[in-house]
Amino acid sequence: MKHQHTYDEQGNQLCCTPQEGKIYKDAGAKKLIVEDNGCCSTNVKKEVQHHSDDDGHNHDHDNSDKSTFQMFLPAIVSLLLLLLGIALDNYFKPDWFKDWIRIVWYAAAYAPVGLPVLKEAFESIKDGDVFSEFFLMSIATIGAFIIGEYPEGVAVMLFYAVGEVFQTLAVTRAKSNIKALLDQRPDEVTIIENNETKTIKASNAEIGQTIQLKPGEKLALDGELISDSASFNTAALTGESKPDTKNKGETVLAGMINMNSVALVKINTAYEDSKLSKILELVQNATAQKAPTELFIRRFARVYTPIVVVLAVLICLIPYFFVDNYIFRDWLYRALIFLVISCPCALVISIPLGYFGGIGAASRNGILFKGSNFLDKIAEIKNVVMDKTGTMTEGVFKVQEVDIKSEFDKNEILKMVNVVESKSTHPVATAIHEYVGDLDTSINVENSEEIAGHGLKAVINGKDILVGNFKLMDKFNIQYDVDPSKIVYTVIAIAYDKKFAGYITIADSIKDDAKKTLELLHNLNVKATMLSGDKTSVVKYVAEQIGIDNAFGDLLPEDKVNKVKEIKSKNESVAFVGDGVNDAPVVALSDVGIAMGGLGSDATIETADVVIQDDKPSKIPMAINIGKKTKRIVWQNIILAFVVKAIVLILGAGGLATMWEAVFADVGVALIAILNAVRIQRMNFK
Repeated sequence: MKHQHTYDEQGNQLCCTPQEGKIYKDAGAKKLIVEDNGCCSTNVKKEVQHHSDDDGHNHDHDNSDKSTFQMFLPAIVSLLLLLLGIALDNYFKPDWFKDWIRIVWYAAAYAPVGLPVLKEAFESIKDGDVFSEFFLMSIATIGAFIIGEYPEGVAVMLFYAVGEVFQTLAVTRAKSNIKALLDQRPDEVTIIENNETKTIKASNAEIGQTIQLKPGEKLALDGELISDSASFNTAALTGESKPDTKNKGETVLAGMINMNSVALVKINTAYEDSKLSKILELVQNATAQKAPTELFIRRFARVYTPIVVVLAVLICLIPYFFVDNYIFRDWLYRALIFLVISCPCALVISIPLGYFGGIGAASRNGILFKGSNFLDKIAEIKNVVMDKTGTMTEGVFKVQEVDIKSEFDKNEILKMVNVVESKSTHPVATAIHEYVGDLDTSINVENSEEIAGHGLKAVINGKDILVGNFKLMDKFNIQYDVDPSKIVYTVIAIAYDKKFAGYITIADSIKDDAKKTLELLHNLNVKATMLSGDKTSVVKYVAEQIGIDNAFGDLLPEDKVNKVKEIKSKNESVAFVGDGVNDAPVVALSDVGIAMGGLGSDATIETADVVIQDDKPSKIPMAINIGKKTKRIVWQNIILAFVVKAIVLILGAGGLATMWEAVFADVGVALIAILNAVRIQRMNFK
């Protein structure tokens, strides 16, 4: 296919988004282009595959509308002509099959698979990239024809074509999970206006409008459910097929599928700002962040390829000065073998494909990696440091006990606490609101401020009110007659007018798969540490229940940073799991930041390196396992390619290997490596 590259004034290659038709730079642009092998890759709307690798390997395959048979057809035609030609050469040997007829026959076998490569070589040279794999194979196969080794010349191109088809099929399979996400947003929505329904483009829908969602339809924008209740399939967002029932007033997200009755949803987020839009952008740009191994191979290929071309020339010419019975044809044949073997196809195809497969396998399970570099990093993790609330516990608090001093009006104190906590989004505030009820609008709160790691301070009726932990009481020298260490649950202390007014206890439940998570982490030889601002007694209790190695409570944000620094001082890698917002300093310090419940927080998606969409802590060891298996497969391919190539290169230079061994060392190994890389997509990580 013809290259359609666009460049800006500085010579940077540009990509075009299929939806808007605008031109954007390759790196970091918001675009509906999935990057593969380090390049502009998939136009999702048209499903056209473009490969434009940094090492000069430019491919442009428009194969999405072709069946598998159609993709293999050129190779099938070439193979049949090649096999018949070999049979005529070696078995039947008819008089008519010689000289120019033989040349034409093998040229016909060469054309279906060779001409596309010759065209790619020409295009690459025009773009300033001479030493591409296409150039190497072109001169090697043309040289084989010049010295009369027609079958070998055809075989090189034939096996390469087969490898390309397998690569296309493998990449298509790897992209299927991402395409599933991209397909979740319908182009049109049905809105209700003046008691009438009308269909409009989803991108034209406005905040405040009401969407009518029929059973089986997908939601196109984020919104608030205004029907009494509805069940949704959230598999595309979380990887979980279990229906999620939402009640009136709860948030529903783009990509969810309505399951039962007609539901009404009030739009509260613009089309381009929806959670799904952010997730799509994250996944689409994931392969732009290359793993160190991948970057090394690309740099290596740029240096390696010109060197082997020079060595091939030397192999052909230098022996003339040292060998008595020098025969140019023999040494040219050795040089051509050397060129075929030297093509870095196996490395530059299979390694990015392995990482892409890992990202695809993770997204299929509701785990989003922001780049293949994080697959490498998470594979080396030795310590997982986690927050408690919302990570290992449900984050759904309920009031257990209310103890207000007799000199205070219990109802008035609770109403004031409810109003003060309404300024906070913490789950504790939600629990208090659910317990107390609607806000008392007659209460006027002034000078409200959050004191990190302590709680809230405000002024009501000209008097200070403090709502937080007992460290907040200590900070403001509030005297209390309670021993906090004897209170098992999370406790909210209250002071009004510089006097201790009492406390509220709140309990949170441990997640169902929390204990299993720790067992899986220990099986991976990963140590777990819990850091929390919650009471030490509560943190220790949770840690004992699920098997955490080390647990620390009553920590301020800076205390968490110091604890992580202490672990890193032992030269051990650390992954931090939390909300990605309040613990931003720890996320920045850790080697890998993992966000739980990415659908619940825009900032989480921006901050974390890895996003776990369904809040399940068991996805933490799954993410580590995916990283380990991806890295293992990548290194298997690297070792296989280098070992086989090194052996056959030496044999070829010494005249002990033919073009057939060269074909195996190049495209044969590439094919094996591709099939090996595909394994990551077939693995079951649950």
